[in-house]
Amino acid sequence: MKKPTYHIKSYCHIRENTVSLNGVELFVGNGPNFPVFIKSVYKKFKVDYPKFFKMDNLSKLAFMAAEVLLTKENLGSGVDNNIALVFANRASSLDTDRKHGASIEDDNSYYPSPAVFVYTLPNICLGEISIKHKLFSENSFFIFDGFNAEHLFHYSSSLLDLNKAEEVLCGWVDLDENNYEAFLYLVSKDVGTKYSVKAINSLY
Repeated sequence: MKKPTYHIKSYCHIRENTVSLNGVELFVGNGPNFPVFIKSVYKKFKVDYPKFFKMDNLSKLAFMAAEVLLTKENLGSGVDNNIALVFANRASSLDTDRKHGASIEDDNSYYPSPAVFVYTLPNICLGEISIKHKLFSENSFFIFDGFNAEHLFHYSSSLLDLNKAEEVLCGWVDLDENNYEAFLYLVSKDVGTKYSVKAINSLY
């Protein structure tokens, strides 16, 4: 049997105060402060999801990148979408880990917050996206020293080959204080850029 040909349907970047979709700038914010910037992105795209404000910064970054991309694909939260999630970064949940550590290191003001502790795993951002878009398929989060297009390519291709999902939302979502970068892309059998390691790196 001939192996199907997969394509990158669309892709999104959030970095350097800018949100872009398929290479086109959609929004440019001001200043280096990530919490202020990502809140302005939320307002710009008129998202109505109050739980957003309870998320940690990594989840907010991943959530908004997915929201911009999946909304473009008309994949709303009212239907079940068979989309797997395959993400990676280098900092894991370090930004939130620091906040959790600070809450327990002082014996005199010891107060570990459950609301912070729940985000001390990087894959929690996958859960936030899955809840919003009703995704019940496979999901994985990997930690690498840098963006690893080859691993993401082979892993996502395997999920599609094995019919574990109809599409795969892949990418790099990394945040450490005010240093942040999101690059997500949607892979399927539909038309688009032919899926390959070279294609991923060229878009990244």
